[in-house]
Parts: sequence; structure tokens; C-alpha cells
Amino acid sequence: MLFRNRFLFLLALAALLAFLSLSLQFLHLIPVNPIREDGLNPKSRKRIMPDLLTEPPAIDPVYEAHVYCNIPTIAERSMEGHAPHYFKLVSVQVLIRHGDRYPLYAIPKTKRPDIDCTLVPSRKPSHPQLEAFIKHMSKGSAAQMDGTLGSLPRYPSHSLCEMGELTQTGVVQHLRNGQLLREIYINKHKLLQSDWTAKQLYLETTGKSRTLQSALALLYTFLPDFDWKKINMRHQWSTIFCSGSCDCPMRNHYLEEEQRRQYSLRVKNNNLEKIYVDMAKIVGIPTRQLRASNPIDSLLCYFCHNVSFPCTNTGCIGMEHFKVIKRHQLEDERERQEKKLYFLYALLATHPLLNQTVNRLQRIAEGKKEEVFVLYSAHDVTLSPVLSALGITEARFPRFAARLVFELWQDGKKPKEHFVRILYNGADVTFQTSFCKDYYKRSSKPMCPLEKFVSFVKRDMFLVFNSTSYYDACRRRPL
Repeated sequence: MLFRNRFLFLLALAALLAFLSLSLQFLHLIPVNPIREDGLNPKSRKRIMPDLLTEPPAIDPVYEAHVYCNIPTIAERSMEGHAPHYFKLVSVQVLIRHGDRYPLYAIPKTKRPDIDCTLVPSRKPSHPQLEAFIKHMSKGSAAQMDGTLGSLPRYPSHSLCEMGELTQTGVVQHLRNGQLLREIYINKHKLLQSDWTAKQLYLETTGKSRTLQSALALLYTFLPDFDWKKINMRHQWSTIFCSGSCDCPMRNHYLEEEQRRQYSLRVKNNNLEKIYVDMAKIVGIPTRQLRASNPIDSLLCYFCHNVSFPCTNTGCIGMEHFKVIKRHQLEDERERQEKKLYFLYALLATHPLLNQTVNRLQRIAEGKKEEVFVLYSAHDVTLSPVLSALGITEARFPRFAARLVFELWQDGKKPKEHFVRILYNGADVTFQTSFCKDYYKRSSKPMCPLEKFVSFVKRDMFLVFNSTSYYDACRRRPL
């Protein structure tokens, strides 16, 4: 009898617990695995492509390639222009990488990617101002263009893209960049008024059509009123923007050492070599020739434009080939940060540009009339060393249409004090820099004192070389 009563008691208790569990799940008081709006269970392993809003737990070459492509489909989050209400924005300097382009190299004996570089507003990706941009660019005779820039086209126009040509995607990327920056810096902070003058701008680009066109696309949607008569575009012959300070033997030395490191890593990657051998057989050329054609550049174009990888009678280049090469590229970037050879190169390569930047910021802080908006239109080989030199080691390799922004702010309570914010693709990276990473721990202000940036560029950049000047660091051999 006792056993029977105990059994009935336990049975009743189990029923009560089951009822409570179902009730709590119904009321969402304990977590359950929800079904998403797209009808998929989040535990499903059948997802083909990664969710671009969520970082993968480990290196995923496909995910990273999507980030690099920067397809203009998702509204971008941005932290530009954020500061306490009593701060005044007084200057903005922007360094951009050109937008999406056609490959610089072709894979031998394969058909080039069939991509149309004419601008068609009805074709995706597009922008509400693309049609007006095309019309305005055809009236650019009044612009002042330095050197050979005047002979370059204002926008891409070939039905089959030429090598390295900016695509419609690239134009749209920078129309979006300009629009985003306009909403923040023009509409909110009134950096430029409707009667802005040419003296308030400093514009500089390399001599490639893709950088000039990217700059014009950004300016078209950024400026309060795009007036060709006020556009004075300067030509920079060097991709590292070293201007008159390009003679630096040790910079070249560290670059050569970095290239040796790259080669050593590549030859140790047996899986990569097998992929190159397999691809070479598919296209019918020696492996060395395939490797020299830098196939990742061309394959990224196929990938970013959702075009099938090339095929021959022997077979097709596939996603597995792409993944292995892209993964090696990511591993190379990681080792580059660890070995520090690239960092030493970057310090010397970027000092002229950073020195020009801080000199301008200093003059503005002193109350002198200077350009309040600066735009440098450049390449990945420009942005990448700047990020490295600043100590922003967690930053991804510059994607298409990447932007690096330097903001100068004046403290409204103490007008003589000025601060900088540094943002990369809309993310605030000020306290990731080597010269300001510890400052936020002892200050409530969400930015870095200008003098810290100045001290870094004028002095601290040379300490690792046991030097006190750029000239000396460029000529002092390591011990």
C-alpha cells in the first residue's frame, strides 16, 4: 500500500513538472529554439551562405570575401559625427579606396568575366542619384584637373569592362558613401554651407580613372551643391601619397623583406600548391604562369559579381579552388601582423601622408583658415599601411570603397583644446590606435587629444628605428 501511494505521488509530481515546463515555454520565460522569419531552425546546418549580419566563429574565406566585395545592399551603421553636444566639428579628412573594379589580371586561356561597365540606372545595384550623376559628369569641362587627370573619363562607359575599370557597383558604393557622410557632416554638423568655396576643399587622387571616378561619385552626393567650377582635383603620382618625401631606402628594404616573408609562407603551403597545380591543368598552362597571373584578383571579380568561375574543355575552376586561395590570403594577413616587417614598412611609407594630415589639423586648431574637408582617393596599398602604422591591427584588409576618416573636434567648454576621432568604415577605432589606446581609461571624453596624434607622427613613429626624424629613419640600418 505504501509503495502504491509513493508511486502515485511521484507520477503526480512528474505530471506537474511537465505542465510547468510547457507553460513556461509558452510564456517565453525559458529559452527555446525559435523558428526564424525565413522558416529555418537556427540549428540547421543546411545554410548555404553565411548570414552577413553575424560574424562566423572562425575564419571563413567565403564570409570574408563577401565583406571584401562590399555589395551595396544593406543599410550601413555608422559612428561618424558622434560627440558630446558641447563639441564642435571643425574639420574632416577622408582617405578612401576606390570602389569595385574589373580585375587587373586575367587568368590565361580563360574567358574574361562578362561584366558591363556602362552605367544603367535600372540595373542593380543602383542609386537614386545615379542618373543625375551620369548627366552631371558629362558636363565637367569647367573642373580644374591636375596634370593628366584632365584626360581621364569622369565615369566608366565600356560595355565590356577594361582591366582595372570601375564598375557600376563601384560608382554606387561611393554614391552611398557620399550620401552617408553628407547626412552627418553637412546636414547635421553644417561643415559646409550652401555657399561653400573651393578653398574649403582639398582633393587629391592617384592617376587612375577608378580613383578619380570614385572621388567624383562621393563628392557628387556629399557636397551641398556639386559645382564643377569649385572642383580642383590634384594629382598624386605615388600610391602611398609620399609627395616630395618619397626617397626612403629603408622603406624599400622592409618592403623587400616583407615580400620574402610572403614567398616563404606560400611555398610552405602544400595545399595551396596542389590547388595551383590543379588549376594550371584545367587551363592548360604551367603552374608558374598561373601563379604569376595572381588568380585571386580575377576570381574575386567572378565572386563579387555572382558570375560562374571559368571553365575549359578540361574542367572548371570551382569554389574549393577559391576557398583555398582566399584562406591563404587571410593567413598571410594574420602572419603579416605577427612578423612586424610590414609594420616597419608601413611606418616609413605613411609618414609623409600622416605628417601632412597632422600639419593641417594643427593649423586649423590654431585658428588659421584651412580646408575643412579633405579627400584622398587611393588604393588598398594606400589604406593598408596607414591602418598598420596607426596600430589598428584588428582592422580587415581594405574592402572595395573602404573609408578611413579623421575628425577634428573643438571642446566648446575649453575652446583651445582639440581632439581627434578616427573611424574605419563607420566604426570608431580611435582607441585601437597605438598612441591613444590607453587614454580612454583615464578620461571621460570619447576621443583623443590632438597633441597625442601630433606627438605620434612627429616623434613616436621613429622610436622603433632608434631615430628622431623621418630622414634619419629612412637611412638608419637595423642593428
